Amino acid sequence: MDNKINICISCDDNYAKHAGVVAASILVNSNPEDELCFYILDGGIKDETKELFMKLKEIKNCEFNFVSVDENLFTDYKQVKSHAYITIASYYRLKLPTLLPNVDRVIYFDCDFVVNSSLKELFNVDMKDYALAGVRDINKRMLKKKPNYVNAGMLVMDLANMRKQNLEQKFLEWTKNNAEKIKTGDQEIINSVVDGNIKIVDDCWNVQSSNFTNRSSYTNNPKAIHFVAKKKPWHFGSFSYHRPLYFKYLQLTPWKLNETEYKHWTRDNQIVSLIEYIKYRPLFMLRPRFYKALFHTYILRDK
Repeated sequence: MDNKINICISCDDNYAKHAGVVAASILVNSNPEDELCFYILDGGIKDETKELFMKLKEIKNCEFNFVSVDENLFTDYKQVKSHAYITIASYYRLKLPTLLPNVDRVIYFDCDFVVNSSLKELFNVDMKDYALAGVRDINKRMLKKKPNYVNAGMLVMDLANMRKQNLEQKFLEWTKNNAEKIKTGDQEIINSVVDGNIKIVDDCWNVQSSNFTNRSSYTNNPKAIHFVAKKKPWHFGSFSYHRPLYFKYLQLTPWKLNETEYKHWTRDNQIVSLIEYIKYRPLFMLRPRFYKALFHTYILRDK
């Protein structure tokens, strides 16, 4: 197995802190022999912010490469009228075979992730003839239509195979023909073009989590957590079940909070979060899914 692990994250200067949390979580949980190489798709990151990324090497020595992105390459993707929270940076992954011409395989992460495990096993997964690998999406309606519909927040991307299959051009052509109908941005584009021809990996690599009840897996040992709710951990009052992990890894970064801020965003936030959730779903204790989550989390304790 190869010890070199390529990771790709896309962000602008506003999301750099969250990308830094992703990177910090990967670094601190890596194996000693893991050689980590980060490719940061640069959607407008300031030079002083790049210096902050470099300080993450204090956790573990690694490589950071900032990849300048010409937004003129994404003119057709700007025509897509999907959810407002989907930025143009989300579409950068669709052109990774061109943006990273000398890289054959990479793990792509959105900025709303934390990683709790070495990525060696995931990076070296046997892709066979698949160009992409991922975890099934939490959306049951989409899974009924497409049983292998994946969540695009984490993807193992065999860029060499993507080039052979000309997927980059296929993504673009499909988008141009369907721009008015696309609802979920790049995820819809990827799933429509690949159409189930994708390697499915264990869901512990992308536990899609919004609150205690709504999680794609109730495992107590998630290897990677995806904060899929609209209110992310960095939004005060977010009721994400795994929110404390975000702040745990944030404190390892140059963006760490001071003692007063940390107390505000953890203890005070926990109280507000509970109140907000009760207001959002006052009858949560009547939902069967709540007791299913309770049983799996505290009694069955899924591995």
